[in-house]
Parts: sequence; C-alpha cells; structure tokens
Amino acid sequence: MKNNKQKRYLLLISVHGLIRGKDQELGRDADSGGQIKYVLDLARSLAKCEDVEKVDLVTRRIVDSSVSSEYALPIEELSPKTRIVRINAGPEEYIAKEQLWDYLDSMKDNLVNWLNDQPRMPDVIHTHYADAGYVGVRLANQLGVPLIHTGHSLGRDKRKQLLAKGLSREEIETTYNIERRIDAEEEVLANADLVITSTRNEIEEQYELYNYYDPSRMQVIPPGTNLQQFFPPIADEKIAFVEQLKPFLSEPEKPLILALSRPDERKNFYTLVEVFGESELLQQHANLLIIAGNRDDIRDLDPGAQSVLTNILLLIDSYNLYGKVAVPKHHRPDEVSGIYRLVSASQGVFINPALTEPFGLTILEAAASGLPVVATENGGPVDIIANCHNGELVDPLDKTAITEALLKLLQGTDAWLQASKNGIEGVRRHYTWESHAEAYMEKVKEIQDTYSPPLGVKPAPRAIRYRDRAIFTVLDENLLGNQESLDRFSELIRKNHKSVTFGIATGRRMDSALAIMKKYKIPVPDVLVSSLGTRIHYGKALTEDAYWVEHIDHDWNPHHVLRALEGLPGLKLQPKKELSHFKISYYYDSKNAPSIDEIIALIRKKELTTNVFFTNGELIDIVPSRASKGQALRYVAQRLDIPLEHILAAGGSGADEDMMRGNTLAVVVGNRHQENLSDLEDHKRIYFANQAHAGGILEAIEYYDFFNTCKVPEGQ
Repeated sequence: MKNNKQKRYLLLISVHGLIRGKDQELGRDADSGGQIKYVLDLARSLAKCEDVEKVDLVTRRIVDSSVSSEYALPIEELSPKTRIVRINAGPEEYIAKEQLWDYLDSMKDNLVNWLNDQPRMPDVIHTHYADAGYVGVRLANQLGVPLIHTGHSLGRDKRKQLLAKGLSREEIETTYNIERRIDAEEEVLANADLVITSTRNEIEEQYELYNYYDPSRMQVIPPGTNLQQFFPPIADEKIAFVEQLKPFLSEPEKPLILALSRPDERKNFYTLVEVFGESELLQQHANLLIIAGNRDDIRDLDPGAQSVLTNILLLIDSYNLYGKVAVPKHHRPDEVSGIYRLVSASQGVFINPALTEPFGLTILEAAASGLPVVATENGGPVDIIANCHNGELVDPLDKTAITEALLKLLQGTDAWLQASKNGIEGVRRHYTWESHAEAYMEKVKEIQDTYSPPLGVKPAPRAIRYRDRAIFTVLDENLLGNQESLDRFSELIRKNHKSVTFGIATGRRMDSALAIMKKYKIPVPDVLVSSLGTRIHYGKALTEDAYWVEHIDHDWNPHHVLRALEGLPGLKLQPKKELSHFKISYYYDSKNAPSIDEIIALIRKKELTTNVFFTNGELIDIVPSRASKGQALRYVAQRLDIPLEHILAAGGSGADEDMMRGNTLAVVVGNRHQENLSDLEDHKRIYFANQAHAGGILEAIEYYDFFNTCKVPEGQ
C-alpha cells in the first residue's frame, strides 16, 4: 500500500454546462450533453484506483434563480475521495459556453487562489473541451505539472460541418466564437503531454485537421459504461415510464424504435421521422419513441432546441403519424436505464442517426441493456460496432439504408437476438469504467515518470515580502514619452515604497532596460521582468530567479524555431543585443512578410511549442510557451504572496495582454496600440486611461483608489 505522498491528486476541469452529482439535467441545452456524464463517471472511476489520493472535478460556479441552487455550492462531495469544485468565472448567471471566453483568465486565477489554500497542488491536470483546455494550459504552465486533454468535439470539424450546411464564415464566427476556440485547441495540443480520445476515428478524422497534430501523444481509451445502472431487462419488471407513452400510442404492444439525445439539429431527428413516415413496413412493425430533452413549453426553450422540437411535431403532423410516434415532454436521468430496458423488452431497436457522433455513449448504454443499434457511420460508432457486433452502421442521410437496417433487426428474430447478445457481451469485454481507469493510470504513470516534478516556490527576498500590493508596468510604451508625468509617477513610487512592490516588465534585455532606467531616473524596481518574461531579477542586487529559468526551459527548442523561419520574406532577425537564449526577435515588414497567422501556423506545423507576440505592427518575438509577461507576473505574485487583485498591471500593446487579463487590476495607457488591445474594452477590471504614458498609470491609481480600497469602483 502506497502512502498518501506517493498517491496522485488528479484535477479534472470541465468549465461549461450544469454539473452536479445527482439528477443531471442532460439534454437541457446544447451545453448539457454527454460530456457532463463522462466527466462525472471518469472522476468517480479514477477515485476508486488504489494509487489515487483524490480527484477534484472543477467547473464554473453558477448563481442563477433560473437553475438549481446546487450549482452555486462551492464544494459538492461525491465520495470520500471525489469532489465537484465550483470556481467563480465572470457573471454569476448561467451563460452559454460561447460567451465564456473573456472570463477564462479570471477563472484560472481564481482556481490558483483556491489551490493555494489546499494541502497540496495536483500531480496531473486533465481538461475537457476547448474552454477548459485554455484554462488548463495556463494552469499547467504555472504549476509545472503534466497536462492531459480530452477534446470531446473539435472546432475545425464543427466549422467544416457548419460550412457544409451553408452558413457563412461570418455567421459561424458570430455565433460560435469559432476562431477563438480553434486557437485554444491548437494551444492545448501544443502543450498537452497526453490527448485521450474515445476512438481511432477521432484521431484520424478530427485531430488530423490541426497543425499540432501529433498522434504519438494521443491514446485511445474508450469511456466505460456503468453496468450496475445499465443491464438487460428483468423478467416481469414494471417500468413506470411506460405510462408516459400511453397517451401517444394506439398500439403500445409494438416494438419501439428509440432515439435519445438532446434536441440538436446535428442529431438528425428530421431524417429519422421522415424515414418512419415514408415506410409503411416500419409503421406496421414498430412505434417510434423520441426522447429529446425536457420541456414544459417549447416556446420557452433556446432557439435551437425550439426549432428542432417544433419541426419534429410538424413532420409528425405532415406524415399523419399520430398514434405511432411518442415524444414525451419529461424524463428524469434515473429513468433512462429503464427506458432502454423497456425498449429492449419490446424487442425494439436503438437508433443514433446523428450527422456525426464523436463517440456514442448512448450506444454503449443501449447495448449493455440488450438493445440492438442502428448508428451513424460518421465517428465513434464505427469502433463500437466493430468491437461489439451489435447492430448496423448507416449513412445518416441515406433514408433507404436506414429503413433497411431497422427492418433487418425488427423483422429478423435471429438477427435481433444475436445483436442483443453480442452487445451485452461486447460492452462487458471492451467498455467498462474499471478498464478505462486502469489504462488511464498506466498512461499517467508514464508521463509522470518522464516529467520533472514541480519544485516548491522559494520565498522571495525578505525586503519585499511584507508589501501587500504591487504595480507592474511596461517600460517603453508607459514610462517613456512624457518626462513630467514620469517624474510624478517616480516620486509616488518612492513615497510609497514601504507599502508597494514596484515591478517593470519589458521586452528589452536586462542590460538595455537598466540603461534606459538610469538615463530617465526611473526608480530601481523591486522586480525586473525582462526579455518578454523570460528572466526575473530581484532588488538592487539583481538576484536572478534560477528556478524560473529552469521552469520555462520546458520543451524549448530555439534552434528549431530559427530553422523553421529561416528565409521567410519580410522577416529580419534583430541585433544580437536584443536576442537571448529564450527570446528570438524579428523585424516584420508587412508588405513582404506572410501574415502573422501564417507565421504562427508554420510554427505549429513544425510542432514547436512557443508563444508568439506581435507588437506595434513591426516586431515579432518568440519565447517558450511557459514564458510571457503575464506568466512571469503570476509567478512573482505567488512568491511575494501578493493577491493578483492587489496588483496594478499597466500595458500599452498586445505583448502586455496576458498581464492584464484575469484578476489583476489593469490599465491600458492612452497612447495604446489600439488594434492590439481594443478587444479588452469590455473587461471591468481593465481601465482604459485618457492620459498617455505614466500619466495614464497615475490616472488608474486614482481610479482604483490603489493605496486605499484598491478595487474596481462600485457600479463599474
């Protein structure tokens, strides 16, 4: 038996949707699908492993009268070793995942604050979906621990499908924030030590669309099925849900064709109803049961679900299918297993006709319940049917093929019995949570064995530890340009030196920065972050932080970066005095050079893990993925034990953005480079000053009442 110090603390992150331990509201909306059930089952199964100390599942805390108050609880115990941890991120109310992007930096900062109060830091971070991946990359970089990621669905694949449906790129971007999502997915693929997928098809058909596609870091570990919950029918079992079908069906003794998913257009309900409506044979042999979420009044649903359910009802009317199709308004999560057994006992069939299905958890649940399946040939069902031999794959747009597959199982007793038996045995052989957890922990051990364990953060120099707030500013854009405002700012720093830590974060090398500070009589900073966050020095003695150097060296290959960009037109390497081992800098000629997006794509295709900064339309800097002004600031804040909420971060260009996002109090000075920072204007913790240079910082100090209340003014 291992002691607790040797056991692993796993931190799972799944940001969006409504997540609670019981009575999951699956199908409530587009954000409350199979991912929620997946992460809960994963957390519970991993917690049962002997070498796991505990599992925390982190999600967003929601305080909203339109949803259950349970989603507002900061901690929900699932078992002695498993918890749901809810972290604040943006507005308290429940919002769609596409609207969450601007609040993810704050969620990461709030999560770090929470972790600082825990007995220990996690050994592994596992993120689910792109938004959690965005948080996880930054958290794993800050803590220096391995990152595992599961995509569930991917933005490039979704965009391809939406374009095929006729939506314009502009419509897709406006509705789905798709570029931001794809960029986050590229970033997480660059930084993840392991990507877990449910099927081989997912790797080959979805991840292959990405520049950072690296199959060597991807592992197929299919999710499991709860065999205590999903099992074949029991003789003489009374299933209460049958009462809900009686108002719909005139011949309830017929076998049932079951479709069960949230009301999403991609689930292809329309084609299924058309198939049933156009086939007299299907109507003779079976009734159709559609379980599509829950509703009191269709008019109260979100537009997507409203459209799907309305069109289902219109098609039922068009084909005059009254008495043959059931579309119940409500079902509880704990009734789903009984619904499968009810359909199985009727010798019916489960169908998943989705246009594409990343995995197909419902197919496993149906199979474990002894229910043969007809499923889309696009995505995960291909692997499931190949392993279990429990049904038929079909083109989801081929009505004839769907009809024939359903009739083959409904009309052929031997075919039905064989598919039913195969499904029960196949799920037990290939798809249990116990086998998933065992394979998962083997991979965790592999990546941890090749990973440097995170070192404890050493205390900062005593002289600056007692200060309870800090000002960090960039050098060129902020402090240089107006000597009168600089003099006033410098005097304010000297006057308050006993209570405030003064930091400078610059893209310049340390020697260049020191020369500028001496020339303009800028106070010597307590912390100097130079070369775009790649070096950190403390105090007048300029003591370098050696651990930071070791930390950012992870996966850094400067020679490979230089080779990748060698010979590109419009790029000219800057003089050696502006370069360092951790910072590669170019002059950029927009008339001749590829676009910045093309340069980033080139770096990604070479599978180089970096951060790329484009400043003032003419400079490109490339540094390690763990380095930036914002990441260095957060590391220093941890060492100095200063809350980010008490740090004023002042910037003026795109290279300063990650310093100002999240929980810092921030100011963009009046001489900002507008096109780089305009997307920050809606953040209430980022103040856009009217005055330029140091005058803008002084304006922000007054705005935030920095030396007293130190917070965003009420009503802002």
